[in-house]
Amino acid sequence: MVEIQVNGRTLRVDAAPDTPLLWVLRDHLNLTGTKYGCGRALCGACTVHLDGVAVRSCVLPVGDVGRRAVTTIEGLAPDRSDPVQRAWIELDVPQCGYCQSGQIMAAAALLRLHPAPSDADIDAAMAGNLCRCGTYARIRHAVHRAAELARGEG
Repeated sequence: MVEIQVNGRTLRVDAAPDTPLLWVLRDHLNLTGTKYGCGRALCGACTVHLDGVAVRSCVLPVGDVGRRAVTTIEGLAPDRSDPVQRAWIELDVPQCGYCQSGQIMAAAALLRLHPAPSDADIDAAMAGNLCRCGTYARIRHAVHRAAELARGEG
């Protein structure tokens, strides 16, 4: 048994400590918004926050999480009121949508550190999140829009 904090709740999960956090989230807690992409931390589909920092859940053993807070796409803002979620919806960013939870979580972590990111900041922070549909221009635009929304602009 491991005890973890997910989306504001402390939970006990019957999983081996070396089980990747991704599988604990998806298979044990039924939080399926976090996606499996590559299993090697290369694509970003599995991005979640660990104490507000974007991490790849596919390679993070649940036993290494400890008392740190895990936030998944389901916990970012269940009512979709987070500025990043609002911008993604407003600008109709997703095409197929598979990578989008990871993209949103990476963008939200970026905006916590850089509330007014440049294109270079966005490109650097989002570089590890792959989109097979190629919506990178819309993603960058949405990150800028989310920054505006977070500042109360429009």
